[in-house]
Amino acid sequence: QVQLVESGGGLVQPGGSLRLSCTASGDIAKINYMSWYRQAPGKQRELVAIIISGGATNYADSVKGRFTISRDNAPNTVILQMNSLKPEDTAVYYCRAAIVVVVTEDDYWGQGTQVTVSS
Repeated sequence: QVQLVESGGGLVQPGGSLRLSCTASGDIAKINYMSWYRQAPGKQRELVAIIISGGATNYADSVKGRFTISRDNAPNTVILQMNSLKPEDTAVYYCRAAIVVVVTEDDYWGQGTQVTVSS
């Protein structure tokens, strides 16, 4: 069984920074990508940033230049560094990963962590 556990959400003032962490655990053979999504109240869930196994990254236009996705030194962990936060970044942030267990790739989601940007 595979689990994704997120941490690092909270309340921050506009212009501030937060660091989200997502760790995958379980019987993992390979992680093909890890990503962050977010869902604001009344809106659809959207992709924020993704990092694939080779290291390439991609970002939503709304966060380019402010957010950085990277692998942590800890195994199977990805970091989302969020700088220059804006009120419109307020959302529940979810980690999503494509993970191979034995020979089968499946899609996994974390439970979500709340990010609130407000003065």
